[in-house]
Amino acid sequence: MPQYDPPMQLPDAIAQATAPVFDALPLDQAMPDLVPSAAAGPPLHETVQAAVAHPALADHPALQAGLWLYADDLDASHTISQSIDTPTGSYWHAIMHRREGDFGNCKYWYRLAGDHPVLADISPGFDPYTFVDQVQDTAGANTPELLDLQRQEWSALFAWCAK
Repeated sequence: MPQYDPPMQLPDAIAQATAPVFDALPLDQAMPDLVPSAAAGPPLHETVQAAVAHPALADHPALQAGLWLYADDLDASHTISQSIDTPTGSYWHAIMHRREGDFGNCKYWYRLAGDHPVLADISPGFDPYTFVDQVQDTAGANTPELLDLQRQEWSALFAWCAK
C-alpha cells in the first residue's frame, strides 16, 4: 500500500485550488513514467493552469513547480523551479531533471537542496542519490516500487511546501 494514503493534508485554500487537478488525475495514476516521453495534454494543462492561477497558489512558486511536475509538464516546472533560489527550489529542480533523464544534473541539484527537511517525510531510509541510480538502472522500465517511491517523494515535498 502506498505511503501517501490517506491523501495529503493540505491547508483548505490550497486543497480547494488543487482539487480539480487531483480529481482529474489521482496521485496513484499521476507520474506514470519515471522518465516521461511526452508532456501532458491540453485538458490537464488547462486544469493545472487554472490551479496555479488560483489566489491560494499564485504566490507559491514551489507549489506551482510541483503541480507542473505532477502533470508531466517538465518545461513549465523547470522554468519555475530554476527561479526559486532556496533548497526547496533546488529539490523540485532535482526531481525535474531526474524525470527528464538528466541524472548527473539531478544529483547536482539534490546536492544544492542539501539535507532538506522533507527527506524525513519520505519512505524510511530514503536516499535521493540511490533513487536516481535505481531510476537510471531501470533503462525505462517503470517498476511499481520505483513509481510508488516517486509518488511518495512528490507527495511529501508538495505537502511540505503547502505548510
